[in-house]
Amino acid sequence: MKVGIVGAGGVGSACLLSLVMRGVACQVIVLDKNQERAKGVVADLQYGATLSPTVELRAGGYQDLADAVLVIVTAGINEKTGGATDRSDPAGRLKLLDVNAGVYRDIIPHVVEVAPQAVIVVVTDPPDPLADLARQLAGHDRVLSTGTFLDSLRFRLHLARRLNVNPMYVEAQVVGEHGTSQVFLWSSARVGGTPISNLLEQSGQTMGTFRRDVEQDVRFANITIIEGTGASQLGIGMVTARIAEAILRDEHVVIPIGSYNPKYDVTISLPSVLGRHGVSQILEPEMSEQERQGFRQSADVLRNAFARITQASGRRPAAQGD
Repeated sequence: MKVGIVGAGGVGSACLLSLVMRGVACQVIVLDKNQERAKGVVADLQYGATLSPTVELRAGGYQDLADAVLVIVTAGINEKTGGATDRSDPAGRLKLLDVNAGVYRDIIPHVVEVAPQAVIVVVTDPPDPLADLARQLAGHDRVLSTGTFLDSLRFRLHLARRLNVNPMYVEAQVVGEHGTSQVFLWSSARVGGTPISNLLEQSGQTMGTFRRDVEQDVRFANITIIEGTGASQLGIGMVTARIAEAILRDEHVVIPIGSYNPKYDVTISLPSVLGRHGVSQILEPEMSEQERQGFRQSADVLRNAFARITQASGRRPAAQGD
């Protein structure tokens, strides 16, 4: 099966490496406006790829995406370049939207022209409103954002560290925006079926302080990474490869991922059934009233963000079902 990656920067390269290591694609085409960069990334990685399951790697153009099952889009400016690294700024990744919307208006029509049946996975920040834009430009619903999958993994990891358990056995999810309005589902967070609140009570820790510290670590994990390395790329590369694997293998795995939700009229993350044709079912977990209110507010933030870029371009948002 053929997979395309549009954008050969740090995130695109991390996606490519993770795809090769997971061995889920037969052929991967890498595109970048800087063709020499795409060629260099492929040339570098192809030697190590001989240690992984057989895969053909090629740098190419849009025409090479013909018959692609999946196209991953990572192109655009990142948080450091776009000035989205201020913890006190409620806009967060949404500061990148206007510039990256212009990038997507150029890319998506080319992708759809040559690969009309492909599932499109939006990785570029901010992924949720960009997925709505890509859906509008593509004219179909097989458009996903990486959403809060990575945020949920970060949530589980920080809970596990503080509780001294393996994160594999932590059940916890972040829903809503992949951004500052994201919602942590504390009411359903569990370790081995035991509520987090019970575990804290047993250890003598206070929920308020524990919750504040965990949310700060998760919500601003990207900025912490950027302060150390200049870019957040490895984790999202691994998450994107896992999403690709679920699609290519038609796994019907349930993960928190961004897709268009008619109920909220926006692309937003909830636990969803993911397979060959994208999301086939959206699950809405039980939430406390506070969590429910936070989720609605997150949907409002995303709708307003998408409305802003569509109004600015003179385009109307796509109607439900388009």
